[in-house]
Amino acid sequence: MVPQGNETDGEMVLDTTTFEQVQQQHQQNKLVVGYALTSKKKKSFLQPKLEVLARKKGISFVSIDQDKPLSEQGPFDVVLHKLLGNEWHEVIEDFEQKHPEVTVLDPPRAIQRIYNRQSMLQGIADLNLADCDGMICVPKQMVVLKDTTSSADEVAEAGLKFPLVAKPLLVDGTAKSHQLFLAYDRLSLAELEPPLVLQEFVNHGGVLFKVFVVGDVIKVVRRFSLPNVSNCEKAKVAGVFQFPRVSSAAASVDKSDLDPRVAELPPKPLLEGLVRELRNRLGLRLFNIDIIREHGSTDVFYVIDINYFPGYGKMPDYEQVFIDFFVNLAQAKHNKRQSVKSGIEM
Repeated sequence: MVPQGNETDGEMVLDTTTFEQVQQQHQQNKLVVGYALTSKKKKSFLQPKLEVLARKKGISFVSIDQDKPLSEQGPFDVVLHKLLGNEWHEVIEDFEQKHPEVTVLDPPRAIQRIYNRQSMLQGIADLNLADCDGMICVPKQMVVLKDTTSSADEVAEAGLKFPLVAKPLLVDGTAKSHQLFLAYDRLSLAELEPPLVLQEFVNHGGVLFKVFVVGDVIKVVRRFSLPNVSNCEKAKVAGVFQFPRVSSAAASVDKSDLDPRVAELPPKPLLEGLVRELRNRLGLRLFNIDIIREHGSTDVFYVIDINYFPGYGKMPDYEQVFIDFFVNLAQAKHNKRQSVKSGIEM
């Protein structure tokens, strides 16, 4: 059985590269990256520029055949994947145990935590970010598993204030799991489909910061988001409204289009501290964080979402960033082998 792809089209990518060809590539290249991606993810990530840069550095990309045992393919130095399904996770975890010399990006057990929006943001407010030029918070939120009709009372008991952002509880790779809604009043909650997470909407000047992480590298991109909701609007507007998709390239915004107080990026020390803590806590090396700045504040920020292996094609110069990342992995492996060899000779 082929695992479910973590993209809306769900189509897997197969490759006709033979085992012998991969072995020859491994001998000729510094690093062989086996990948298990859907056709949509392959198209957006494996751009011609990336592959050209990779070849110049002796890095090759080889598609993993879903219909063959993973241990019979390769040899790989790195396995890059973004697929869902327990079967695939078991395949990768078994492969990790049998081949500890291969770098898996990233371990399924680490990814699983951020596929659940209840556990995704847990503990972020408690991270050690002292002396980082700012404060990191998370919006108040609650989980609704079954009946949204009776959840209005639970919302009041939890101290959440309208409007509320409604997000599907699980991120399963479908378009539906990325649909977000804004509920303005108690009655509108009945229109929502559980299971979901209800999160207080924080006014943020209509700008969201997407923080891309590739190993130790951090890149920030501004995106348009929902405008502030005034007290007058809260009193007059009712119902549920669907969010536009802020992840689209058209949603990118140039700093010159904005009020400098809104456009200013989060402080570098704050981002470095946040990414360092999350990388250690989550065990991930490829992810992005969605951050907003509280309207009227200069140093209060909210983390509202975390994504594994996001759309890096929208990150400036992602090709060179990934090449440097893979080159560093190759160098680290070489250094480790040399260290082991020196130890044996001694």
